[in-house]
Amino acid sequence: MKRKVVVIGGGYGGAAVAKALESEPEADVVLIDPREGFVNAAGSLRALAQPDWAPNMFFPFETLLPKGTVIRDRAVSVDPHGVTLASGERVGADYVVLATGSSYTFPAKPVSDSIGEALDDLRRTHKELLRAQRVLILGAGPVGLELAGEIKEVWPDKHVTIVDPAKELLPGFRPEVVADLHHQLAAQGIEVRLDTTLTEPPSTESGRAETVTVTTAGGETTTADIWFRAYGTTVNSDYLADGRLTPRTPEGRVPVTGHLTVQGYEHVYAVGDLTDVPEAKMAGYAMQHAEVVAQNITAQLNGRPPTATYQPLGHPMILLPLGPNGGVGQLPSPEGPFIAPASMVAEFKGADLFTGRFTGQFGPTAAEGW
Repeated sequence: MKRKVVVIGGGYGGAAVAKALESEPEADVVLIDPREGFVNAAGSLRALAQPDWAPNMFFPFETLLPKGTVIRDRAVSVDPHGVTLASGERVGADYVVLATGSSYTFPAKPVSDSIGEALDDLRRTHKELLRAQRVLILGAGPVGLELAGEIKEVWPDKHVTIVDPAKELLPGFRPEVVADLHHQLAAQGIEVRLDTTLTEPPSTESGRAETVTVTTAGGETTTADIWFRAYGTTVNSDYLADGRLTPRTPEGRVPVTGHLTVQGYEHVYAVGDLTDVPEAKMAGYAMQHAEVVAQNITAQLNGRPPTATYQPLGHPMILLPLGPNGGVGQLPSPEGPFIAPASMVAEFKGADLFTGRFTGQFGPTAAEGW
């Protein structure tokens, strides 16, 4: 008899686990997610600047998981034996994978669960951006930097200013990476103002074309025609608040073992941003988690103990494109951190933002006749 593997969350980690296990003869895979499909959020900022490209970032679940079951609903509670959904339905489980990730402000991640509505949101905000000449981005992390690069790729004459209270870009990365990043930003005409705080938030709505002036703690003013928020992450773990499964860390994360099982269980796993694994919360890590979890569940389904473990890297990695042709990167290698040139960043990520990779893994995008 098949055993039911319930995956909660169809993001980078959850979709990868479900896809890897759907062909396993002993597994009955159920994916629970309120959205209509997998969202390659790495493409969201390009989708804003180039809405005709936007359908490439959506992968409908009906083609992604043809051998499994997809339930479009939200988990409201999880216990060791199953999941309770917002609709009131109860889904029993032999194995549970927690993969609900985190939320980020639009446009870095779409808001709507519907692909059509998410595309409408991107087109609407694109029209607002089209009207603006001066763009203010609050947040100089990867999201803010990538957004600036995508805007400059389409509208090189727009004036883009990034403001952040941090004293440096990409803290923890090699000095050569940071220096190259500064050089490329300057070459694109992107103004970066670090160690800068605002006396109060902008008075207008983010993503809406309307003149706004902000004042820094130092008394300087900046006027923009539109602004975007590019900071602030929230872990999606409210459905665990009742404590029926596991306690959470103060940040809302889930304690896991080296096998990525939730502490105290051998059949409940967690992947991605939800875990307390001490590393940056990035899609690439979530997909590495997914490989470990899929291997361990496959072993258990076939009567073997789980042996795959996840070891965090000793140093951070990143591929940060600035449009399709630029960007900086730092990757792992046996000799230590490898500094990726802009051409490699473009080849690996910037050119298509992993669309080809996910098409091969998950099937056609919404742009391909869905």
